[in-house]
Amino acid sequence: MNNRAQINQFWQEKLANRADNWVTHVVKRHQARGQEVTRIKGEGHVTSKRRTSHDQEDVFYQLHVSFLVKDGNRFYQEEQTRAHQAHFVDKKIVSNSELTPPVINTGHDRDRTTIELTPVEDQVRFNYDRRAAVQYAERWWNDANPAYHFFEENDCTNYISQCLRAGGAPFRGYPNRSSGWWYQQNNWSFSWSVAHSFRWYLSGSTQGLRGYQVDSPEKLNLGDVICYDFQGDGRFDHNTIVVAFDEAGMPLVNAHTNNSRHRYWDYQDSMAWTPNCQYKFFRIGSSDML
Repeated sequence: MNNRAQINQFWQEKLANRADNWVTHVVKRHQARGQEVTRIKGEGHVTSKRRTSHDQEDVFYQLHVSFLVKDGNRFYQEEQTRAHQAHFVDKKIVSNSELTPPVINTGHDRDRTTIELTPVEDQVRFNYDRRAAVQYAERWWNDANPAYHFFEENDCTNYISQCLRAGGAPFRGYPNRSSGWWYQQNNWSFSWSVAHSFRWYLSGSTQGLRGYQVDSPEKLNLGDVICYDFQGDGRFDHNTIVVAFDEAGMPLVNAHTNNSRHRYWDYQDSMAWTPNCQYKFFRIGSSDML
């Protein structure tokens, strides 16, 4: 039996018994909201291997898990992809662990709070196509569009920026990386790819792509954005896009890094989440479209 077959057999047993701590936590979070997880499926996809001795190796893989959720009178499917490492001895799994995702984009200082906002030359407002943004988010939630650079360690903000661009959001600021929000010729602004910079761009932009902060997730629409400060330290780590709503009217979101689809907005099942987590809720669009 090869590595992938063993990994899938390993997870088939764990998921059938709901014996994994993370899976159990997801199920309990749904139960706390009055929902029922009726089916769980998982599949591993090997990404790399590392031999540690003649009879031992570490196998790195992405685990794709889908939860079929009964929510009142309807069903929806939540999906997540998480990175894992399995240790094999004599071609058999002896241990398995989830890899903690990075929450800091090391490509740039996330303490930056000042983003220059250059004027828009010929587009003061734009008509945000929420359907197109959501369609893009659904198409690429667990894949990378080859038209853009892929950030292997932390792709969350890059993915959200692509979704907004698919919805018609206009660029501005090129070629200054500290200015505006843009992607061009395999180069990009900090606000395009860095969670903290993106959050402050949405707060400060007064033309073109704009974010209007609201005080609760219930006030968001499809295609709107949630920003997350997991530690509550004032530095934002993650962004998601609203793609659906549950029966109670609460947002379900898509995201990259730990690739997720139709995940409950508060992210309390995330390894990065802490009780100090702070959120920012942004309506996207021109003021006359809100």
